[in-house]
Formats: sequence, C-alpha cells, structure tokens
Amino acid sequence: MKESVLVVPCCEKGRGGGHLTRCVKLTNELRASGKEAYLYIPADINVIKFLQTVEFDKSYVISEYAVNKKNWELVVMDRYRTPQNELARWKKLAPVVGIDEGGSCRDYFDILVDILIPENFEKPLANITSCGLLDLPKKTKTAHNAGKKVKILISFGQEDAAGLAVRTVKKLSRKCFSGTEITLIKGGLNRSKYKIPNSVKVLDSTPNLADQLYEYDLVITHYGITAYEALYAGTIVLLDHPTPYHRKIAKAAGFTDIKKIKPVLKSIAKRQKNKQQFTLVRVVRGKIIKYLTDTYSWSKNNETTLAKLICSFSPQINHSCPVCENEEYNRSIARSPDRTYRHCSKCGIIYMDTTCPPQITYEREYFFDSYKKQYGKTYLEDFPNLLAMAKRRLKIISKIFLQKKAEPKADDARKKVKTLLDIGCAYGPFLSAAKDAGYSPLGLDPAQDAVRYVQNMLGLPAVQGFFPNCPLPSPSIYDVVTLWYVIEHFRDCAAILSEIKKLLNPGGILAFSTPSSAGVSGRKSLRNYLGKSPADHFTIWSPKMCKTALALAGFQVEKTVITGHHPERFPLLGNLAKSKKSPLYWLFLAVSKIFRLGDTFEVYAKLV
Repeated sequence: MKESVLVVPCCEKGRGGGHLTRCVKLTNELRASGKEAYLYIPADINVIKFLQTVEFDKSYVISEYAVNKKNWELVVMDRYRTPQNELARWKKLAPVVGIDEGGSCRDYFDILVDILIPENFEKPLANITSCGLLDLPKKTKTAHNAGKKVKILISFGQEDAAGLAVRTVKKLSRKCFSGTEITLIKGGLNRSKYKIPNSVKVLDSTPNLADQLYEYDLVITHYGITAYEALYAGTIVLLDHPTPYHRKIAKAAGFTDIKKIKPVLKSIAKRQKNKQQFTLVRVVRGKIIKYLTDTYSWSKNNETTLAKLICSFSPQINHSCPVCENEEYNRSIARSPDRTYRHCSKCGIIYMDTTCPPQITYEREYFFDSYKKQYGKTYLEDFPNLLAMAKRRLKIISKIFLQKKAEPKADDARKKVKTLLDIGCAYGPFLSAAKDAGYSPLGLDPAQDAVRYVQNMLGLPAVQGFFPNCPLPSPSIYDVVTLWYVIEHFRDCAAILSEIKKLLNPGGILAFSTPSSAGVSGRKSLRNYLGKSPADHFTIWSPKMCKTALALAGFQVEKTVITGHHPERFPLLGNLAKSKKSPLYWLFLAVSKIFRLGDTFEVYAKLV
C-alpha cells in the first residue's frame, strides 16, 4: 500500500489563520511534487469557507475515520503547542515532524523544524533551523525616497481575536503626522462595528502580501510569518502581542515592541521633513539580522522549500530503546540535520534516530583512506599497535577465566582449547593474537577485502557478512565473543545481545570496546561531542550506562578499562597540552587516568 504524508494544522478558533494557511500551501506543494498528501481537519472544526478562498481541493482533506485506514510515511504537525496525548496518538502512526513547535512536548518530536526563531533561539535544539524556508518576498526595499507619503500597514491575521488592529489604529490616529497613509488588513474585523476612521484604507485580504511589503515604511503585526517577511523586505517592523507567550518569543528574537512606536514615527517624520533619503534596512532590526544570517540561513539564494525538505526525510526511528527495549518516550538531548539523540530513562544509553539513513559501506576504503584521516596511518600500517592492544585484552580475558569458581574437572576444562568469535574482525590483529594465546578463533566482517586478508595472509578462518544475518560454522558455540569498536554500529543492540547470549557457553565472556560519552570530550560539551560522532554510531555508551544495560541483558560486568586519554582535549588549557614536552600534558594525563576521563573504554562481562 502506498505511504502518504499527513499534514496536521492548528486550526482551532483563536489561533489565527497562519498555521492553517502554511499547511494548505504545504499540502498543495507536496501533491505537486508527487507525494500523496492529506490535510487533517477535525470533524468539529469548519474551515470549508476558508479552504475555498485559497483554492484548495477539498478531496485533499482527510476525515477522522479515514486516517486510521492509511499507511503514513510521515505526520507533519504545525500545531503551535501540541498536547502530549495528541503527539502520542500521531507517533503511533508514523514518525512525526514538528514545525515551529513551542509546547512542552517539543523535545519528544522525532524531527523538529524551526522556521521562525524559537523562544530559546540562542541555543536552538532543532534538526533544521532556517528562516530561508519561508516564502520570502521577491522584492525588497533599498531606500526610502523623501517627499513621498509614509505608508503604514497593520496586519494581525485572519482572526485578530485579541482586537489588536483596533487598538493600533487608535494609537496611530493620535500619533501620526500629515502625509501618513494607513492600510489595515481586515481579516475578521467588522469595520462598521469598530468605527474604523474613513482615512484608514481597509483591505479584506491581500493574496500576495509578502511581495508588497517593501512598499511600506512601517509594518505593525504580531510575532509570526508576516513579521519575518517584512523584515526581509527591508521594512521597519513593530510588534504587538496577542498573548504573553508571543511577547516572550518576540523579545527573545530581538523584534521591537509597539511601545517604541512614538520614537519610530518621529524618526520617520524627521527624515521626511528634512527630505533625506535613508535606508530602512538598518532601522529597528537589532541583533536579529546577524542571527538570521549566520544561524538560520537567511538567504535570497535559498531555493529549498518546506515541501522539498519534507520530501527529503526518510527517518529511521527507534520506538523503544535499542539496548534495553524500554518503550517510554525519551526526551531528545541533541539534534542535527541528519540525527536526533535521546537518553534512555531506564538503562541510560544515548541512542540515535536518523532523519535520513547514512550511506556507509565497510569496504577497503573504510580501513584505508577513512582510517588514515582519523589516525594518520592505514589500518594495516597500524597493525603492530593493534596487535599489542589485542594481546593486552586477551590477558584480561584469560585472567577472568582463571578467576572463575572451581568446578568439577576444572583442570580438564582449562586444558580444553577455548573458542572465540571476533565480530567485526577487520584485518585480523585480534584473531592473530588470540591464535598465539591458544584460542581457536573465528573472524566475521562485512568487508570482503578484510576477510580475504585474514584467510590468505594470516591463515585463519573468517566469514564475510553482517552479524547476525550470516551463517557461522557449526557448532556455533563460543567461550568468548568480542566486538572491538563494533557494538555502536548496530541499530538494534537488544537483538545483538540476545544473539550473542545464544552463541556463548554458560559463563562465557562478552568483551567489547566503544567510545565513551563520560570522557573529557563528552563532559566538556555533550552536544558538540554527539555532533562530531560518526553517522553510523547508533548508540553512545559510558561505563556506568554499560553496567546497567548489560545487567538488564543478562550479563555481569567483571572489568572495565578506561582508554583513549587525550590531555589536549581538556577545556581551557588543552591547547597547551598537545606536546608530551609540555608539563600540562602529563598533568592532564594523570588527571584523566585518576578521574577516568578517557574518551573510550573496554568492558569485559560474563554471561550469568
């Protein structure tokens, strides 16, 4: 069955028409791009008259009954402040995209898109942040010509439930000077009822308002799309506020309050009187312009539309924790355009949802060019170092075996050759060390070149494929299963740990290494640390989280080794500790070891 996109607007009375207008436009554009898109309107809300005015095909509106009859690829919500129960409902149907979401459920959306600047705009936590996704005006103001009439536009949307338009007209009638032309976008306003002066020009609506904003010297509106369009057109913008929330986010974004109307009008009057030309682009815009340009991709050349962005999404979402299978909705802790990180409230693991699946292949290039970029040498050039590391790890494994409680015929058991499976063996340094240590090793890796090297150059058995979807030689029972920097590459760790349990003998050992979010890099800035994490690291572990997660999976951690100590990554003075000749290098190295601040770690656990 063909999958569709469901667009859910905010269309309740008192919320204005901006959300609905944007969703109507989005649905039409998704349809034009080939998507089967529908607009969801609750049965108790009548917007048919409005849909007729914007030339929207009513067959694109889907009923409550039909919603559950379709397979949905995405649910796109422009709901202003989404209630928790409503978000939970849509998340059961498909991944949910939130547009300019400002509610308490914001961090639980699968994908967040901020087009307008949110309340916490200095540290936005959205996947995509771009005012360039607005349908920006094609014409912009360059300079105001002295001597012409000063034109003021008042627009408070289709409803104006707070009555801001009338209040603004009264203010202007007392403060305006001769030669001022005031235009009011009527919306739901009844002119005769509110006694709008005849000198005020009233328009029922303006379909192409954005492209006319440059003609005005001052636009008075509330926080919303029109404010940004006017700003982009180069017009002075003053905001009045229908709610305290609107006031708060307008102030955070740097817009100027209508309380400043008197000095603004005086400034305009002075320039008109002196017949000066003046650029309005730089007037009453403040810090917002730099922020829009630097962070929100405010660009005239931005050809990406909201519909194109939605079409580019192909999310892979975890409906439960991939390690402990906890089904609670977990809050996001970091986002970037291609990923969302969440923190499991049960086991503590950080895991990643993807906006678009990463295209990564584990072949020769992964171990040569990519490896060299990170470590300064290819995998095979680093083989001696990897071999020495493998010998150290095997000593720990052997010691754990020797520490096991005495059992009947223990001496015979120790003489028996122990079997070992190395998942993600690469070019086999650990297999080579295991063979020398008296183990019977088997390697498994998806890279054909690596498996061929292990078989032909090392003379050791290896299987090509992705665990666990590849056949292993019978009998597939092992004393040790290892994954060195591999476990983070699995999307479903719960299934992987379950399969490993089936492969291990009673009391067998699971050993793996992985990056640590509790290291100095993660502690310095977890958001930056996650942002730099490779796109195929689907889970982020720490020693503490690991102990909890493995216990839930049926393993008991016997030993944890903190590795990857980097003095140069310490905050503030880390740049002075890059060289081993620096005293700070050895000081920070000691601190890192004492306080277990390494950026990687190894864990050795026993099946219980």
